[in-house]
Amino acid sequence: MSGSVDELRAGLETLDALPADRAEEQLAACCAARAWVARMVAGRPYADVDDLLAASDRAIEDLGPGDLAEALAAHPRIGQRVAGSSPEAAWSRQEQSGMDDADTEVRAALREGNLAYEERFDQVFLIRAAGRSPAEMLTELRRRLGNDPETERREVAEQLRQITRLRLERSLQP
Repeated sequence: MSGSVDELRAGLETLDALPADRAEEQLAACCAARAWVARMVAGRPYADVDDLLAASDRAIEDLGPGDLAEALAAHPRIGQRVAGSSPEAAWSRQEQSGMDDADTEVRAALREGNLAYEERFDQVFLIRAAGRSPAEMLTELRRRLGNDPETERREVAEQLRQITRLRLERSLQP
């Protein structure tokens, strides 16, 4: 977990105490699926940060295809810079900061791969970019192009789970 335990605990206490509409707003920056947001708001108060993260994992696991599509619609393509000052835009830029070091060849291959993925699966390629190099993301993109739709749905849900956990932790920090 990033951030100090005390900071995260204080952030969780704040989240638990927010009016529902403000909690929804904070949580929607972590995951855009309304079903996930509603479940997370309804689950308050959380015993601790681990309880919050476990509830998030379960809620992601229970998302249906339409909910996953809703969450994916809020994510840019790998290599695409998001404009704006919203928390999710800033987090996306931070998560994809590794792309700043990508050479022209890797950028071009990611662009081509993104298009091939979207044609095959009719959705944006989602991967937890934080902590991954551009070459690692390209390797994963190429590997996942060979997935059948059900395997890919499970991989997308796992990537969304990882991204959402990171963003939940960030949302609790001052």
